[in-house]
Amino acid sequence: MTQLKALIKRNIKLYFKDKALFFTSLITPMILLVLYGTFLGKVYEDSFRGALDSAGFSTSDKLINGCVAAQLISSLLAVICVTVAFTSNMLMVQDKITGARRDLIMTSVKSRTLAISYFVSNLLSTLIICGIATAVGYIYMYVSGWYMTFADVMLLLLDVILLSLFGAVLSSIINFFLSSSGQMSAVGTIISAGYGFICGAYMPISQFSEGLQKVISFLPCTYATSLLRNHAMRGVFEEMKDSGFPKEVVEAVKDSVDCNLYFFDDKVSISSMYIILIVSIAVLLAIYIPMSACLRKKEK
Repeated sequence: MTQLKALIKRNIKLYFKDKALFFTSLITPMILLVLYGTFLGKVYEDSFRGALDSAGFSTSDKLINGCVAAQLISSLLAVICVTVAFTSNMLMVQDKITGARRDLIMTSVKSRTLAISYFVSNLLSTLIICGIATAVGYIYMYVSGWYMTFADVMLLLLDVILLSLFGAVLSSIINFFLSSSGQMSAVGTIISAGYGFICGAYMPISQFSEGLQKVISFLPCTYATSLLRNHAMRGVFEEMKDSGFPKEVVEAVKDSVDCNLYFFDDKVSISSMYIILIVSIAVLLAIYIPMSACLRKKEK
């Protein structure tokens, strides 16, 4: 346990000591927020207004702004909880490049202990960055139009923690097989460019083709994004109901922004989404820890 604490402390210190890596992780969420607010915000607003106008309903600008802000922040958090995890976990690859990992393995440190230390330090670093981004997101939603309850705030935080946990263990498995700066950059670029699309953050899955929707419905990140959407936008939908919107219209809006997800035409409940995400995390952890321990002889 003493070795594990020392390694976790060492990994976190090295991460935050690398100013370029740290500020890249911290600035990226803020850049995404600006880009989302500048470009996607207008797209979301036009889409939302168009859907209401076609249904013959009108609503206040505050409600529309609150809806758009909640959708933007949920999209932001859905992306950075995973992409930041990959960025902050680059220390695992850097230790391979510099030979520090080999030196640690040659001592009394067990491979399993080293693997756990990388994972835990990565998770803690990711939670710090995503926690700051979540706080900024709350401020943004408050300024735009606040409809969240205390329960919504807590559940959104839970979603961020679970998705950060998913991102940390997924990045640990993938980064474990990387051994060069080129591989590290390539994986980082692929994750940054592609993850937002497959998880439904950049574009709602409901706008994809039917075949692609069925494929994406097998990915746990899809349900993580939907959880963030549901808890960020629940208050908006309640306000719509209180304003006299028919249930059918509210459900149609939920479908359009992926708050309602369907697995082969069967609606997936919130509790099922949590089960899918938690089971996925458990499976990835069950793969990562033994995988690292089995390579001890090879690394020696």
